[in-house]
Amino acid sequence: MKTLYLDCGMGAAGDMLAAALLELLPDREKVVEELNALGIPGVEIVCEQATKCGIGGTRVSVRIHGEEESEEMYGGAHTHEEAHGHDGHHHHSGLHDIEHIVGALPVSERIRKDILAVFGMIAEAESHVHKVPVTEIHFHEVGTMDAVADIATVCILMDRLAPDQVIVSPVHVGSGQVKCAHGVLPVPAPATAYILKDIPIYGGGIQGELCTPTGAALLKYFATRFGDMPVMRTLMIGYGMGKKDFPAANCVRAMLGETAREGEMVVKLCCNVDDMTAEAVGFAMEVLFAAGALEVYTVAAGMKKSRPGLVLYVMCREAMKDEMVRLLFKHTTTIGIRENVSRRYTLGRTVETVQTPYGEVHKKISEGYGVTREKYEYEDLARIAGEQGMSIADVLAVLK
Repeated sequence: MKTLYLDCGMGAAGDMLAAALLELLPDREKVVEELNALGIPGVEIVCEQATKCGIGGTRVSVRIHGEEESEEMYGGAHTHEEAHGHDGHHHHSGLHDIEHIVGALPVSERIRKDILAVFGMIAEAESHVHKVPVTEIHFHEVGTMDAVADIATVCILMDRLAPDQVIVSPVHVGSGQVKCAHGVLPVPAPATAYILKDIPIYGGGIQGELCTPTGAALLKYFATRFGDMPVMRTLMIGYGMGKKDFPAANCVRAMLGETAREGEMVVKLCCNVDDMTAEAVGFAMEVLFAAGALEVYTVAAGMKKSRPGLVLYVMCREAMKDEMVRLLFKHTTTIGIRENVSRRYTLGRTVETVQTPYGEVHKKISEGYGVTREKYEYEDLARIAGEQGMSIADVLAVLK
């Protein structure tokens, strides 16, 4: 089983995770060029070699209009009133603005959903901390662009690496206090602490903020589980360096390798509904997928009082269970949800880029248990069909 293990003994930030994952790819220079071609407004992603405590690795920095973001530049999240109370030359973005930016990125629908789901976690945490609706949360323009770049980069790299499982170590959050736009806050910052609920974390002798809200949301979203490093045959190791220097090497270590295929423990939630329209059910399914569900599907069934209805099933990782339960109650009419824990077996997945007469096309290759399957990505086939005025079947016939 293709396994990615993330060692977060010095916490995690979006840029550190991006750098660590980038080191696992053989064509990292080309990947950086592709990232800079995404067209994120005013953003340039720069990679450089860095050393922490004698360990060499990669540092990723995001430059906004030619300048790298500093901690002083970042103001975090504000309520609507607070945002307009700052100096007039600062622009603030809400979640709707972020959705518009992400919607314009030339990425697959799956990656777009991943990016928005991670941003949704951050917005929900800030909403909880400020005790206001998500729609009232606004972000500084510079901080927003930096976060979009970091989150998009990690989501794209995770899609490129396509691990079967992601195991994350207990997260070191640091200690002491951190200064932000609101004043001096305890470490971990309130938004980070909220995101890391139900996840093993610890503090220590390191003074400072080691885990950021962006880093916490990315870990929670992509982690299959949190725990010790499994027995694995390591193939690649990447070091993503942070900005600051500490007595310990300030980095995230990513280890990509093979583990015995034992299956993944997942939670399957289900509920019965007989009073929802097809449109409402479809919308609920889209919301659940966007929030990180592994699978969502319905089965027709007979209900009480001889009514035709359906059973809605949601499969997710343990860390996402509470969020899925919340969304099921919010977006369906059910008054009860059932839970089962299952073991899921999957084929290993990799994605290759193939040169074709119509340009680059991504091919998904699934392997394991003596089986190999290949399939071109639907988004690429649909794009070519639209551009060439062909059917998808005609495109496949040419590519084969």
